This record gives sequence, structure tokens and C-alpha cells, in this order.
Amino acid sequence: MAVLSSLLTPAGEVWAHLWRTQLPELIGNTVLLLLAVGAGTLVVGTGLAWLVVSYRFPGAGILEGALIMPLAIPAYVVGFAFLGMLEFSGPVQTALRAWLGEWVRLPELRSFGGVALMMTLVFYPYVYLLARAAFREQGTATLETARSLGRSRLRAFLEVTLPMARPSLAAGVSLAMMETLADFGTVATFGYRTLTEAIYRVWYGMFDRPAATQLASILLLFALTLLVLERASRGRARFTQAQRRGEMIPVTLTGWRAGAATAVCLAVLGLAFLLPVGQLALWATRTIAAGQVAPTFRRLLATTLWLAGAASIAASLLAVVLAYAGRLEPSRPIRFSARFASMGYALPGAVIAVGVLLPLSWLDHAVAPLVDRLTGRPTGLLLTGSAAGLLFAYLVRFLAVSLQTVEASLGKIPASFDDAARSLGAAAGATLRRIHLPLMRGGLVTALILVFVETMKEMPATLLLRPFGLNTLAIDVWERTSEAMWQEAAVPALAIVAAGLVPVLLTLRLSGRRRGS
Repeated sequence: MAVLSSLLTPAGEVWAHLWRTQLPELIGNTVLLLLAVGAGTLVVGTGLAWLVVSYRFPGAGILEGALIMPLAIPAYVVGFAFLGMLEFSGPVQTALRAWLGEWVRLPELRSFGGVALMMTLVFYPYVYLLARAAFREQGTATLETARSLGRSRLRAFLEVTLPMARPSLAAGVSLAMMETLADFGTVATFGYRTLTEAIYRVWYGMFDRPAATQLASILLLFALTLLVLERASRGRARFTQAQRRGEMIPVTLTGWRAGAATAVCLAVLGLAFLLPVGQLALWATRTIAAGQVAPTFRRLLATTLWLAGAASIAASLLAVVLAYAGRLEPSRPIRFSARFASMGYALPGAVIAVGVLLPLSWLDHAVAPLVDRLTGRPTGLLLTGSAAGLLFAYLVRFLAVSLQTVEASLGKIPASFDDAARSLGAAAGATLRRIHLPLMRGGLVTALILVFVETMKEMPATLLLRPFGLNTLAIDVWERTSEAMWQEAAVPALAIVAAGLVPVLLTLRLSGRRRGS
């Protein structure tokens, strides 16, 4: 509300200038990028999901799980790894010139196409995961019925399987587009101007926070539009399956088709994960061997771990309170409060930062005079530009991650346990502490890990709200890549990737357990 209300305030000179000159370009670029990444992730994610579910080929078992690995890497890390490899003085173009001649030039990667490609490579697993689950759930009955009516396997997929999976595909594409809308590091590194990048430039370049807030309100409208479209798409879908006979039996590919299927999966995995991580590892090895690791790295790592740990604990505790309140009193106001509190994950970090700053600034100006009178000296701003304000932004941004996980774990506990505890005279707090929390331990650990990793990767909110002198690994990567110091950025980037691998490996383990059970 704080961000949307800025549209009602008179626009300043900077805002008016942006509206007359740059705003149409910013909106157009943002829309084009959303459409390109949405289409790219839909094609890549859906195609790979159908390939691994419907066919058996060499390496399919390993590749099926490995194809979600790009989720561990932030888009801005993949982006700068490719820029370092493919720039004019990089190893690829240098080798090509030595081999073919000085006339060789690769297409410029700092372009709309380059940004869209990087984000498609990183965000396609959102579609892949949901599409793979949807295809498996359909079983063989629907496909067999279509085949019995004379449809080829491809036509049956296009006319029957794909439409039935539409709700899952719409959800996956929406997630990918929301991540695209929230991205700052990639578009800034590639010099592609979007609304998110403009908020940072107006905030720090022109020092006009009202104009930045109004830009954030437009970005918020984009995010809300994506949410509405995704909900509407799922709401209109009424594809049901009356009979599900067995799991889908994959067709064994042979010859060149088997090799092509393996090659396609390896090509996507190589571009999205193996190649950038390999380049980062090479740069990091050289940096460590040369003793050029920044002396501040340990402090950056400690600060990042402290912020991520505090945010994950706070989000998980609040999630337990909200989820348990909904269990004790499942009324409409409580359910609405929980849903409203968890809407922050759908909003870009830049919008969260602007929205958090406005009430914090108001609270500071309201409380500061009282604190000054009590202490007898000027105290300045207490919350604005502080670690507390930054942690509050993380809480708003990632509460949904922990709440969904905690609610899922709490929902698996039978209500009869609560009845038995009440019959023995246990209060609600004691029941939670002695029964529910031990049974929810796995879900709580998962929630802690997910919020921890998301906080480590978060860049826009940290960049806009961090206190003076406070840096994180993500900010260090941003500062070094903005000066084309690719090799120096490799060590902190690898630390972020290593943390991101934890929930991915956890997902792989749970997925394998469900398939085996």
C-alpha cells in the first residue's frame, strides 16, 4: 500500500522527465523480456519434462534430476560467467581469433537476446518441475485413449497431454516471469534497461526517492498482473481425469534418437550449469593460487551468514505462529491474514525495499524526537538504513517460503493428536512445543534452509536498504562484475552457488524417495 499510494502524490521533476522520455522504453523493455523468458522457459521446460517422462535413453535417470540444478545459480552469476567467457578479450573469442583469424567476432552478448537467454537457462526448471509432475500424474490412460483413436504420440501429446497440464505450465511460467521481473543483477550487468534497473538508478543516481517509489509502483502493478493472470488461468482450467491407470511407461529410444535425446539434455544442462560453474571454479582456483582472494571475504561471508541465519529463524518462527493460529482457529480473517502476510514473495525485491523504507522512515521521524528527549542527545535514524530494516525486508520477501513449508508439515499431523492433548489438559502452547514441533522438525529444517539460501542470493533489496559499510556476498559480486572483474568475483559467487545447491539436492533426494516409495 505504501508503494501504490505514491501514485497519488504529485510527481517531481525527475518523475515527469522519466514519464516524458524513458518510461515508455522501460515498460516496453520489461514487457518484451517477460514475454521472451516466459516463452523460452515454456518451450525448454515443457520439452525437457516430456522427454524425461515419456522416453528412456542413455543417462535419462541421472539427467532427469540434474536438470533442476540451474536453480542453484542466481541469474546474475550465470550472466557474468558467460560475459567473461565470451567477451572480446575472453578465452573463447581469443581462441577463435588464433584459430580462424583476427576477423572473427561473436555476436554481442550484452543485448536483449543475451539477457533473455541467460534468464531462460536459469528459470526453466520452474516449468520443468511442475510439467514433469503433471505429466506423471496423468498416467497412461489418457495417452492410450488418444492413441486408440488414431493419434500419433506427438499429436496425443499436443492435443491431450499438454492441455491437461495447462494449470501446472501456467504456474511454472508465472514463477519464471516473476523471477524475471524481480531480477536486477543480470539486467544491470548486461546494460539492459528495465523498471527494476531504473529504480536503482533513480534512487542512487538522481537521489529522488519519490520518483523511485513511483517507478516501484508500476513494477508492483506488473507483479500483481502476473499473479492475477496465473490465478485466472488455474481457475478456468477444469481438466480432470476420471481414471488413472498406472504410471506412464516410457518408450525406449535407440540409435540416433537416443543419442539426440541425451545430447539435448546435456546441452541445456551444460549451458545452464556445468559451463558457468566450471568457469567460476577455474577463475576461483586461479585467484586462490595467486593469493588474490579479497581480505574482506571472510567478513563478507560472516555477514552474509549472519543475515541469512537471522532472516531464516525469524521467518520460520513467524510461519509457525501463523500456521498454528490457522490450525487452532481456521476462520476467514486468520486465513486471510496468513495469505496477505505471505504475498511478499510475489513482489520484486526492489518493490519490497521501497515499500519497507517508507513506513520505517515515518516511524523513525515519529520516534526519534521522543528518544532524543529521553537520552538527552540526538540519536538520528534508528531503523532506516539499519540491519533491522534490512531483516524486516527479508522477512516480508521470504515469509511465504517458510509459511508454505510449515503449513504443509503441520497439515500432515492428524487433528486427533490435538484432541488427545486437550483431553489430557495440555494447553495450546504445550501441545505445540511437545507434539507438533517435534513432528514438524523436517519441515522446519527445510523452511530454514530455503529462506537461508534465498536471503544469500537476494540482491535488489540488500543493495537499496543495506546500512553504510555493510556488504554481502551478493553485493560483492555485483560491485566486482560492474567493473568487469570477473575472476575476482568468482570466489564469492561460488560460495552463493554452494549454498544454493543445498535445497536443490534436498529436492532431488525427496523426489527420488517419492519415486521409490
